[in-house]
Amino acid sequence: MLCGKRCIKHSNIIYYVCCYCCYCNPLHFLSYLPLLLPLEILQHNYQGRKHISLHYFLCVWVQATFSQQPQDLVVVAGQPVTLPCSIPGYHGVVLWIKDGLALGVGRDLSGYPRYTVIGDHSTGEHHLRIQRVELMDDAVFECQAIQAAMRSRPARLTVLVPPEDPVISGGPVVSLRAGDPLNLTCHADNAKPAASIIWIRNGEVLNGAMYSKTLLRDGRRESTVSTLYLSASNIETGQQIICRASNKAVPNGKETSVNIDIQHLPLVNLSVEPQPILEGNLVKFHCSAKANPPITLFRWAKGGNVIKEVSEDTYEVIVDHSFFTEPVSCEVTNPLGSTNISRNVDVYFGPRMAAEPQSLQVDLGSDAVFNCAWTGNPSLTIVWMKRGSGVVLSNENILTLKAVRQEDAGKYVCRAVVPRVGAGEKEVSLTVNGPPTISSTQTHQALHGEKGEIKCFIRSTPPPDRIVMLESGTSGRYTVETVSTEEGVISTLTMSNIVPADFQTIYNCTAWNSFGSDTEIIRLKEQESLPVAVIIGVAVGALCNVFVNIVCLSILSCNLLLFPSDIKGVVSAKNDIRVEIVHKDHNAARENEEHTAMKQLMVSVSVLPPFPPVPNVKTTENSIPSSPLHTHR
Repeated sequence: MLCGKRCIKHSNIIYYVCCYCCYCNPLHFLSYLPLLLPLEILQHNYQGRKHISLHYFLCVWVQATFSQQPQDLVVVAGQPVTLPCSIPGYHGVVLWIKDGLALGVGRDLSGYPRYTVIGDHSTGEHHLRIQRVELMDDAVFECQAIQAAMRSRPARLTVLVPPEDPVISGGPVVSLRAGDPLNLTCHADNAKPAASIIWIRNGEVLNGAMYSKTLLRDGRRESTVSTLYLSASNIETGQQIICRASNKAVPNGKETSVNIDIQHLPLVNLSVEPQPILEGNLVKFHCSAKANPPITLFRWAKGGNVIKEVSEDTYEVIVDHSFFTEPVSCEVTNPLGSTNISRNVDVYFGPRMAAEPQSLQVDLGSDAVFNCAWTGNPSLTIVWMKRGSGVVLSNENILTLKAVRQEDAGKYVCRAVVPRVGAGEKEVSLTVNGPPTISSTQTHQALHGEKGEIKCFIRSTPPPDRIVMLESGTSGRYTVETVSTEEGVISTLTMSNIVPADFQTIYNCTAWNSFGSDTEIIRLKEQESLPVAVIIGVAVGALCNVFVNIVCLSILSCNLLLFPSDIKGVVSAKNDIRVEIVHKDHNAARENEEHTAMKQLMVSVSVLPPFPPVPNVKTTENSIPSSPLHTHR
């Protein structure tokens, strides 16, 4: 704008000083800095006089920013709304823009009688006030500061329009003939956004209605049509059905209703009390029904089988687990027909075996897979564990053991637990085909001059073909007894009249089968004699123990006579297991000790034998000489 004036007049020369001012954003200031100097000096003659015009650009630094900007708003048609815009320190022109078009200059919005710019202009307030918002106000608004070259963020004003009152075709009373289906249609027009329609009966929402929407010519409002289909068996005389239309403008909705006049089949509700219920307790079934014409017959059934003893609307029974899977049904009849409804009972019952696991025999390195399925209510938990171990192997029906080893052989338990109801378990065996493994199962004390025993316990699948009890340096006075048990084979070497040489003898137990062999080395050690007082006490205790055992055996014998059953436990050795006693000298025995496949078990005694340590053989010392000395093959 021209802000200077003619300030010098000399003869025929006239000087004009022209100043161009602008409001600059601080970020633009540097770009205008060179313009602070005179831009140009124009000289020209006009009417015989020389005119000199001095043009310069003056940039005024104004730090104008928005302290308030319009925000996105949602408003219902007919309500007022204010879009804020504050620019402290700015005194230039402010424009309000609607969908890209200026509403007016400054505060003059005469073209929009419902629009007003309000606020204190001196403090930079330029708020846009809209009275009685209409659908045409649904637009994007901006507040612009012209001289500062600033504009606010775009603000979306969304105008919501509630639907007109819904209308149900054929209302307010809809009459139907018995057996005919019911079709109801409800309209909710001229809404933005489109109205949602729900159908309500007796306070409950009815599902399954179909919907369609139509966009009106203004491109903003929509009309909604909903059609509800109800079969004849699902309605009754006197029912009131409500159509409720709602959108964001009327969240609580607008509604209308119709009354139904119809003769119908019985409407039945079957209740079960109490639920849940523990197996073995009394449950009451009550069949309540409404019918027009009146009810003529009640009939009850369980799992499809008619219960002839009951003909009223109530049925009482002691429930078991079958009520959980076999529903109880109530059939109600009137002159128009029958209605049947069924309910299962939430019966709590302990685990019941659905698929029984089978014992397995697998080769070493193969996979073993057990399957164990239970049913129970409430939901049960399945746990797989190895007998004697507290480690949970699986919580699924299937237990998979990958690449089994010999130590994996044993008893496995599939246990099912129904919380607060009961538990059940099933045991299976895993037998691993592989070389024998030998260990000591007992420890026995040996005294000079007394009888001594050395036990050798062999786990072997398949059973051992051969067992060898090997001793070095002595002969005679030895007997070997082999007994088969569920866990394996026990080979016992019995020595009569222990002599000092027995405590310096190396004993060897070796077993073979088709997969290989195993060896155990054992040394016998002497035990000191017990004091006389201790011997007397032990003798008395032994007599008492014998007496108790006699009583227990008598009771057990009576029980076995009365209740014969299979007895598991120790059985005689198989005739095809060959047991040998082999005598060797000390040097040969020591050579056996040095074999890498041998294991040495030191039976604890009070005096160590004068033998050097055996390489590559593990040694265990116990206070009683009961280590196994048998080799099986």
